[in-house]
Amino acid sequence: MPYLDYAASAPLRPEVLAAMRPFLEAPVANPSSQHGPGRAARSAVETAREQVAALVGADPDEVVFTSGGTEADNLAIKGTVLARQRDARHLVVSTVEHHAVLDAAEWASLDAGATVDLAPVDGHGRLRLDRLGELLRPGRTALVAVMAANNEVGTVQPVAAAAELAHAAGAALHCDAVQAAGAPGVDVVRDGIDLLALAAHKLGGPTGVGALVVRAGQRPRPLLHGGGHERGLRSGTLPVTAIVGFGAAAAAALAERGRDAARLLGLRERLLAGLRALEPDLEVNGDPAERLPGLLSIRFPGRRSEDLLLLLDRAEVACSAGSACASGAVTPSHVLLAMGRTPAEARETVRFSLGHGSTDADVAGAIDAVGQALQMLAPARDAAAAGAP
Repeated sequence: MPYLDYAASAPLRPEVLAAMRPFLEAPVANPSSQHGPGRAARSAVETAREQVAALVGADPDEVVFTSGGTEADNLAIKGTVLARQRDARHLVVSTVEHHAVLDAAEWASLDAGATVDLAPVDGHGRLRLDRLGELLRPGRTALVAVMAANNEVGTVQPVAAAAELAHAAGAALHCDAVQAAGAPGVDVVRDGIDLLALAAHKLGGPTGVGALVVRAGQRPRPLLHGGGHERGLRSGTLPVTAIVGFGAAAAAALAERGRDAARLLGLRERLLAGLRALEPDLEVNGDPAERLPGLLSIRFPGRRSEDLLLLLDRAEVACSAGSACASGAVTPSHVLLAMGRTPAEARETVRFSLGHGSTDADVAGAIDAVGQALQMLAPARDAAAAGAP
């Protein structure tokens, strides 16, 4: 079965399962315990913390483990807002952020007295830095949220430039790097990132674990209270087995970053060439150059994505219309709308995403299945174009 939905979740890497297996097959102690088994569990957690930190150029002490990217985004945004005085609770958030960021910002507006401005993007989904600069309020803007790369169209954002603008206004920069931590990668020091969200399952690790990198000088208010774990920023007993898997996935992603980016780009271009041969009028969403190497968002004019996806699923090809977190939604993608697409155009878009286990056979299988689906949908499209009832 060709799996082309890595942007939703990457299959577990073999090396991750191997790292987790000893912790799955034997009892695991609480890493906060002071006895021998507890110290062993704590040592495993700290090794994973070092591996995750290395992936994004952070210090291990800056890594706070969470239940995933959504919690990390919420802790960054809500925690930063709550830590500021009410007259300095201004947020600037890009219009194409993940809903974990957008919804957390909406909560800050409704329940914490924050003011929120949305920074627009251009037709390729790239942040307009000129507009960001105009929206900043020196001394009052607490946080700017700009993702590293968009999860629906793959556009890589100018994070370092956004961080410069934010810092000049006295604001922190939060970066949702859930989609971009593997290839091409991010670096919190190089890019000037103050808070950064990660999720293990996008790297080929287990679901249910992620991290927020909290740089020196940042102290968001905790959202969970209890035992004061993770330097008091995230209470709760740490899931040792999942964290070990997260660390192994981060180490694997870092080791293969350069060569895998080139490999994924080659697969993506072969997929695009094959799809274009089937449908010359297709449109590619996202920045032509600054885009994730393994992600391809395609608009098939005159074909509804839900019809295409149904036929592709029957052909055992896994892909999606956009963010898996919005699956089942009847509204068109907020990302595509922010880029200037019409609702009808947004509903004609399919996202194909590749990752560590993708092969030429997956690409070939997807192309064949799309070709068959387009043929089956051709009569309906031709009838609609002719104005038939």
